[in-house]
Amino acid sequence: MLNQDKSEANRKLAFKLAWILAGALVFAFALVPLYDVICSVTGLNGKTSNVAQTAAKQKVDLSREVTVQFVSSVMPGLGWNFYAKQNSIKVHPGQVTVVMFEAKNTTSEVVAGQAIPSVTPGKASAHLKKIECFCFVKQSLNPGQVKQLPLRFFISTDLPPEVNELTLSYSFFPASK
Repeated sequence: MLNQDKSEANRKLAFKLAWILAGALVFAFALVPLYDVICSVTGLNGKTSNVAQTAAKQKVDLSREVTVQFVSSVMPGLGWNFYAKQNSIKVHPGQVTVVMFEAKNTTSEVVAGQAIPSVTPGKASAHLKKIECFCFVKQSLNPGQVKQLPLRFFISTDLPPEVNELTLSYSFFPASK
């Protein structure tokens, strides 16, 4: 009788553990789309939605200027030089602005990279709206190739008034081919 009770308890435990494992797998696969939705809604990690529509509706606030600084880095193993053509720029909130970046492959082979953006201070990240950005897709450069990478953006007019300077940082990571 004792063995039957143990056997039944073990079956119940195995069943519960199987459900926990299945739940963990479902959660793991749902995590990436969930992360994308959260970033799209909040503007975290530079992801935004409906930016072109929002840009058309924005009025330019000529009463204030915001300084946007650009910082760039290349992670080890990529073999690129990457930098903004301007270190900083002053913009009016609501004003659509284009800034050029340049990337050069310094290796003797085709190399692909993906740029990951970051905005500081954190409360400004939801207000920096990218319309066109090289960070939206993987970039591939042939040996020695130099490529101009445009960034078209605006800062929403509802940026908190105490924020008059922000930094947009891009880190390029090696990407699979």
